[in-house]
Amino acid sequence: MFEHRAQPLLPRREFLRRLAKNVGYGLVLILASLVVGLLGYHCLGSLSWTDSFLNAAMILSGMGPVNELHGRAAKLFAGCYAIYSGIALISTAAVIFAPVLHRMLHRFHLASDDEE
Repeated sequence: MFEHRAQPLLPRREFLRRLAKNVGYGLVLILASLVVGLLGYHCLGSLSWTDSFLNAAMILSGMGPVNELHGRAAKLFAGCYAIYSGIALISTAAVIFAPVLHRMLHRFHLASDDEE
């Protein structure tokens, strides 16, 4: 996916295109996760669409739940969604920042190869 360390640094325009593509992937992951949370809170937690969105967004962003849930299925969903959301948050950050970190390391490698 990325260039090898022996290859030259990717031109800025191509790098920005790669970064935009990864931001798009991250946004799709966030949107899909938000939809799953929205449906889960609405169907299993019997919350309104607005409250379902609020709870899903708060859990997904790492802030925590807003409404108290009643019922075993709703509580199991909320727990599983919270675990998933923590992993999704870290994964999304990794997908978005991977090109930036790769470019920094690639530039560092090229600079160290020039010094030798």
